[in-house]
Amino acid sequence: MPVTPVMPVLPAGEAHLLRTTVPAHPSRAAGVRAMLAEHLTQLGLSPDHLDNAVLAADELFVNAVKHGSPDPGGTITVTVEYTERELRVTVADRSPALPRLRTADGAEESGRGLAIVAALSDDWGIAPAGPGSAGKKVWFALMLRGMP
Repeated sequence: MPVTPVMPVLPAGEAHLLRTTVPAHPSRAAGVRAMLAEHLTQLGLSPDHLDNAVLAADELFVNAVKHGSPDPGGTITVTVEYTERELRVTVADRSPALPRLRTADGAEESGRGLAIVAALSDDWGIAPAGPGSAGKKVWFALMLRGMP
């Protein structure tokens, strides 16, 4: 099932916002990646920025599904904010458990997600959920130097 954005794209020259909420299920990862790639392509991101953003967002989404969705009917909200200088992607889930950056040894099959996000982005972090909401937001930013 395709992922449909909640907020429309604004006219050129203004900040752009895309927000979608999807079920917290691994089967939704491909749809989220496709939606992000299509949206970022329409914004004219360079291939490197696009690839880095989609991969980092996928890592955050997978982490939210695996570690941040305690309820079977849980949801994850993905928000993309774009200005001519910065692209910020935020993934919000309902778990209060905070992720931690760690070093996985060579034999481990997981544990590298945040290290990948840190390597691909210019900045990343964790923020509390909005007022009256449970959970947290994990975000990353890419600086878009030289973008039109």
